[in-house]
Amino acid sequence: MNYHFQAHRQVRSNLLEILQETSIQDLTLIPDGFNNNIYWNIAHTVATQQLLCYYLSGNPFRIDKYWIENYKKGTLPNMDVQQSEVEDLAFLLTETSRILMKDYDADFFSEYTPYTTSFGLDLKNIQDAIIFNNMHESLHFGYVMAQKRAILGEKF
Repeated sequence: MNYHFQAHRQVRSNLLEILQETSIQDLTLIPDGFNNNIYWNIAHTVATQQLLCYYLSGNPFRIDKYWIENYKKGTLPNMDVQQSEVEDLAFLLTETSRILMKDYDADFFSEYTPYTTSFGLDLKNIQDAIIFNNMHESLHFGYVMAQKRAILGEKF
C-alpha cells in the first residue's frame, strides 16, 4: 500500500498548493458550465475520504462532522467561506492523509461494509477504499484545474 499512500500524499499536495495560491474570491467562484467551485471540490475530497474509509469501516470520523455534512456528495457549494476555513481545510488536507496512513498501519480498519460507488466499482475492504479514494481525489483535482483555468484563462 506504500505506493497508494504516496499517490494520496501527492494528490493532496497538489490540491493544497492550489488552495493556498488561489484567492478566496476565486476559490468560491462557480465558473460558467460548473455547478460547484474549487473550494467545494477540495473540501469534498476530505469529506469523501472520511466516508469511504472511516464510516464504511464502522470507525469514527477523524474530522468534525461539519465537513461531512457540508461537503459530502449532493451538497451545494458554500459561497461565504472565511479565510479561517481555508486555513482549516489546508490543515485537514495534510493531517487526514497522515492519520489515514497511521490508522492503516495500526490495523484500525478490521471491519468494512461493502459498498458500490456511483462510479460502478465495488469496495470490499479498506484497501479497495484507499485505491478508489485516490481515483476520486484525482478526478476532483482535474475539476479543480479546469475550474481554475476557466477563471484565470490560459495563463494557468
